[in-house]
Amino acid sequence: MVDIATRVYNHTWKIDPIVRSVLDTDFYKLLMAQTIFRRHRDVQVTFGIHNRSTRIRLADIIDAGELREQLDHVRSLSLTRGESTWLRGNTFYGKRQMFSPEFMDWLETFRFPEYLLEKEDGQYVLTFHGPWIETTMWEIPALAILNELRSRGVLRGMGKFELQVLYARAMTRVWEKIESLKKLPDLSISDFGTRRRHGFLWQDWCVQAMIEGLGPAFLGTSNCLIAMRREVEAVGTNAHELPMVYAALTESDEELAKSPYRVLADWQEDYEGNLRIILPDTYGTTNFLQNAPDWVSSWTGIRIDSKDPIEGGEEAIEWWRQRGQNPSEKLAIFSDGLDVNVIERIHHHFRGRMRIGYGWGTLLTNDFRGLVADGGLDPISIVCKVISANDHPTVKLSDNPTKALGPDDQIERYKRVFHVGAQTAQPVLV
Repeated sequence: MVDIATRVYNHTWKIDPIVRSVLDTDFYKLLMAQTIFRRHRDVQVTFGIHNRSTRIRLADIIDAGELREQLDHVRSLSLTRGESTWLRGNTFYGKRQMFSPEFMDWLETFRFPEYLLEKEDGQYVLTFHGPWIETTMWEIPALAILNELRSRGVLRGMGKFELQVLYARAMTRVWEKIESLKKLPDLSISDFGTRRRHGFLWQDWCVQAMIEGLGPAFLGTSNCLIAMRREVEAVGTNAHELPMVYAALTESDEELAKSPYRVLADWQEDYEGNLRIILPDTYGTTNFLQNAPDWVSSWTGIRIDSKDPIEGGEEAIEWWRQRGQNPSEKLAIFSDGLDVNVIERIHHHFRGRMRIGYGWGTLLTNDFRGLVADGGLDPISIVCKVISANDHPTVKLSDNPTKALGPDDQIERYKRVFHVGAQTAQPVLV
């Protein structure tokens, strides 16, 4: 097993690049990329970093030269023969050749496009512009780089023993969480922690701990590289990016209202009935469910993201019942800001009423809260989201207005079109 403390103490980026493979990304990113490749590859899209934790001035912590070195290193990466073989020949969700030969041919020649890096009021303004199929690939590596460079900046200067003690405490914390989760009957949980991880080596350690500690209750990891190396399932489906771009490309309010369902129709066609998990909260879950075509209710399940998990789960159960579906046969995946106490609350409330899965993210792979003075390693809420598509601004409303993104006038328009009324803001911790 890797001695993480020693590796951190001896860090040079040429030995330990933060992103070391095209596959060091989330599985849903490749699945979405295939749909983009088939349908909208030439749409011009801009992605940008948004640090919601404004109190953390990343530009004061992370050296701009180091950041550029890491970003430039990513631009030198290409899919290896072994990685291509794994994607082409592996079985994902029970299906062989999930990725078409045409998409794989493209991915084997893919190189990350250029980026624009500036500073503004203590934050980095990092943007990526170009064809959607290329810029979409930057989301996960960019976030992983910023989070790990922040970790390195805080840890720089610590001694060997100080680092050993720090990681021993963090490992103990993770293991105690795993011991608590082992007590939950019928647990199904996956690692969703790539985007805001403390570091690659730490995420890999956490996955290994989950494999040993939880056994078959651990379903896999969203990280493709770790899934390949540790021989576990790569897990994930889709994200808010697809409806945000589809919506921005519409030309009328009527088309806008229908755009989230166009995403699902295309997805269902592209994946031949597999991976049928809806993510309804981009423009408000309640309106999405009320106006969804009947065929949507026949999908496997739902991912409950930004709404209170108990409220969101109850809403899903009632919707399935109204649509003539049996909730006990449906799957609800919870993924927003999860930690053991939240997972336990959800599990005790819903077990036996529907199938339950958990995508455990930041507080699995980056929970160093209180282990460094002044919260220096406490996780932050940072995202990389679509800003525009074909020069039209993109919008995300979310069930939590704190997560809303987009120009004010467009946010108001989307609220009107999607009948989003008063919302209750919830704190966004991670």
